[in-house]
Amino acid sequence: MKALRVLLLAVCALAAPAYADLTITVSNDVTRPQPIAVVPFAQPPDIGVDVAQIVDADLARCGLFKTLPRNDMLERPTEVAQVVPRNWRAVGMDNVVIGKILPGPAPGSFTVSFRLIDATHGDDPNASVTLTSDNITARTKREWRSAAHQVADMIYEKLTGIRGIFNTQFAYVVSTGIGPSRRFQMLVADADAENKQTIAVSREPLMSPAWSPDGQRLAFVGYDHGYSAIYIQNWRSGELKKFVQERGINGAPSWSPDGSKLAVTLSFEKNPDIYVIDVNSGARNRITTDSGIDTEAAWSPDGRTLAWASDRGGQPQIYTAPSTGGPQTRLTFQGVRNEDPVYSPDGKTLALVNNDGSGYRIGLMNLQTGALRLISDGPMDEHPSFAPNGQVVIYTSQGPRGEELRTASVDGRVHQTLSEPGDVREPAWSPFPSEQLAH
Repeated sequence: MKALRVLLLAVCALAAPAYADLTITVSNDVTRPQPIAVVPFAQPPDIGVDVAQIVDADLARCGLFKTLPRNDMLERPTEVAQVVPRNWRAVGMDNVVIGKILPGPAPGSFTVSFRLIDATHGDDPNASVTLTSDNITARTKREWRSAAHQVADMIYEKLTGIRGIFNTQFAYVVSTGIGPSRRFQMLVADADAENKQTIAVSREPLMSPAWSPDGQRLAFVGYDHGYSAIYIQNWRSGELKKFVQERGINGAPSWSPDGSKLAVTLSFEKNPDIYVIDVNSGARNRITTDSGIDTEAAWSPDGRTLAWASDRGGQPQIYTAPSTGGPQTRLTFQGVRNEDPVYSPDGKTLALVNNDGSGYRIGLMNLQTGALRLISDGPMDEHPSFAPNGQVVIYTSQGPRGEELRTASVDGRVHQTLSEPGDVREPAWSPFPSEQLAH
């Protein structure tokens, strides 16, 4: 099969660079971002990355923190005893991060040791309190960025009470060229848009990447001479298998929370319907039989419910049913259309694409009250995906140079734009890593 051969060729170049780097721009209207200084860490010259700078960039990019430029620092301590809180209060800082990089327990490994210090504590102008500290060991240079992201995650969680997402990733598709030179790439990048890896390359469309709950596999749609199929790939090892290819549509894969099943859209029985397929046995359960188009199924976090888009009433709206099959209920009534549903990690909110007649925007529906709140500007926004902490949504939007990725915090106050040459689409945020670096 041509598509399978093309995809397998891409597996041999998983670490190959993509066409260009994603460029991130941030805007926010947070009233008072928390001031924090990330002091340069003491580190050997052969590390190759500035660990403290990665931590600083993570915190600044999320929009909730205002970091201090290094040129404005009155001191650069690496030990708690060297920290003079009044010097940091003088430049408006509430918290200070210091650290050093030491030889690790194994040959070639290093340990990042850091402390988060409260510079506002106590009446003594020289008093300081360590809010959190840890040691993170990286075995290879490839793990340095992950170690830095984990430091940022721990700082973020300590100061906000919410688990950080800097050490996560997202998958997406880039298309470039026109006509015979058209090319599609499926990529995985760190949450800061660095460390990109090519997962698949094809001259025919690649679509709908979906992460398995353990973060080890991606299900996606590929084409062979115009015929679609759903593939599953272990994106780390490169192992690829064709999961299902029926006549007609094979689309919109979505993993069950336990990773044992995929909900997909198939049309081999003439109508696009939702099916749940066991990943190991291939056993199928047809969920919908309506004459409308049923697609884009999403699992609730407890695995008991499926939500999907259907035009059975004339325009697409969101419907739900038990994931084992059963009564089907219309969920959305706001606006002209609602589609692309995805549950928040806590199951309390449904992100979707809403069209109220003025364009397509990302909305968040409170599943208890039914209230819908829009968090994007439109007019052509689609494909929402929650970050694993439920605080940010990534989606596709039409930008001045074509389709690009954007993120919005769930309160709508912080937005990012991630752009690169070509059309960038179909984002899917990874789960939290199943394995962290050693502490």
